[in-house]
Amino acid sequence: MNSLNFKDKYPINTIEISKDSSNFNSVDAIIEHIKAKVLEHPVATYIATFDNYEHTSSLKVGEIDKKIINAKIAIFCFGKEIPTPLVLGVRPRSIGVAELENSFVLSFLEAPNQNANDTMKEWCKGVKK
Repeated sequence: MNSLNFKDKYPINTIEISKDSSNFNSVDAIIEHIKAKVLEHPVATYIATFDNYEHTSSLKVGEIDKKIINAKIAIFCFGKEIPTPLVLGVRPRSIGVAELENSFVLSFLEAPNQNANDTMKEWCKGVKK
């Protein structure tokens, strides 16, 4: 996993996995893997799968990098406590999965909870053989 600041502002973690090195052969299969991990987790709740590619391609003003073949987002929440109203501004969590010609790119915004970050990193790494 690589950590970087997307647009010099948003701390994200990302991993690119070649299709030859992946346990999965599609974005849908990877999303199902993440969903299964969320459902197995003692605290997390699966919320939805968002087809970002379909949404963006349906817009008259939508633009998609030509390298991207498919893009979906798994949306879930680890929220086991609400210590302040402000925490709602950083929930729920999500992992984006993009398919390129020869690889999959998984990414997520860093959570304010290190355990959640570690868990999401492991889920993403689990896509690799």
